[in-house]
Amino acid sequence: MLVRSLASVLAALSLVSCASVGPQATPGFAFGLWGDMPYQKAGDGSKLPAVLRSINQSDIAFSLYDGDIKDGSSQCTDSIYQDALAMFGSMAKPVVYVPGDNEWTDCHRLNNGGYDTLERLAYLRRVMYPTLNSLGQTQMPLEHQGQLGEKYVENTRFSHGGVVFVGLNVPGSNNNLVLSAKECSAKSARKTAQCDAASAEYLERDSANVAWLAASFAQAKAQKARGIVLVLQADPGFDLPETEDVDESTAAGYVGYRNFMDAVVKETEQFPGQVLFVHGDTHFFKLDKPLYSPTRMLPNLTRLQTFGSPSLHWVRVTVDVASDNVFTVQPVVVRQP
Repeated sequence: MLVRSLASVLAALSLVSCASVGPQATPGFAFGLWGDMPYQKAGDGSKLPAVLRSINQSDIAFSLYDGDIKDGSSQCTDSIYQDALAMFGSMAKPVVYVPGDNEWTDCHRLNNGGYDTLERLAYLRRVMYPTLNSLGQTQMPLEHQGQLGEKYVENTRFSHGGVVFVGLNVPGSNNNLVLSAKECSAKSARKTAQCDAASAEYLERDSANVAWLAASFAQAKAQKARGIVLVLQADPGFDLPETEDVDESTAAGYVGYRNFMDAVVKETEQFPGQVLFVHGDTHFFKLDKPLYSPTRMLPNLTRLQTFGSPSLHWVRVTVDVASDNVFTVQPVVVRQP
């Protein structure tokens, strides 16, 4: 949890004003991607202001934050969500928040305070989505899958400059799917009934995510969008070692992503434009084409893995719908004062 003085630190940042943005087509623009920060255990509090200042002073139209507003071993108190809202409220441009596992899925851990994860998810939905607009000092309207304060309000969508942007609640820790009694109780305050409820929640939300994904691709096609950006928090099991005989996606700890990723592949195959698949969770920058496998490419899907604690940096993406690739990705390394 951040120190209580964070809100005052953020309020003191020098901010850059901007004009409002909306869903209208804009020839050429840039947007930002960031997440997995700040982590108390890594001492990120002193480094965060430089990152926020860098984003605020850039030319981006808006940014998307791909989850984890705190580290995985700090408590899930109400104040951590308020700290995050203060952080997002310091941003001059609109910012779209996508949930991560540290702020709800993992709150059952003893070192997180032993919370009920579904209660924390319900709280997150009420607090982190106060209106139908984005967060930030300048806001833009968003489409939501759910109503304010209710299920799936966190699944968002908007269009800008010939591209459709989609936020999805697909968090780490196997997407909240509990696979065994041992996993249920390990370093956890959970009871069996809570683990059963978590797995039932996974099934329902996974179905909702797939439906939101399909509707978003359908909208992109109807708009003749040149690209679609999918933003979620979890690394769904891309083959990090990039070896032919090891496929992380088939491991038990990633089974919670298989149905969703199958839907991503199906929709991408049928989409004539470019798909930028953005996630955090693994905390280091990576840009590649991991699907279908390290040796077989799905040509129009690119994976972008964003920075994360203790490497507090962000990513700038330029959009040119006249280009075959549509997206140009630039890591922005923030120098600390």
